[in-house]
Amino acid sequence: MSKIEELADRVERLLLRHEEIKRTNTLLEQQLAAVTQERDSLRSRLNAARSRIDALLERLPSDKVLAGPAEDGDSAP
Repeated sequence: MSKIEELADRVERLLLRHEEIKRTNTLLEQQLAAVTQERDSLRSRLNAARSRIDALLERLPSDKVLAGPAEDGDSAP
């Protein structure tokens, strides 16, 4: 096989490999976009859940109301 044919063969293999890598890269970009969207959605849901929990915590009575007068050590007979 002549040097030109060998070079042409190597260039052909290189082009095929390049196309293969481009396809792989496109698939990885699509996967990254999907995972990024899922992450953003989960962050949004987490923030909404935190807000709901904070609102519920605000509705709970304070410790002083729950403890009552017996907790302060001044129990009258």
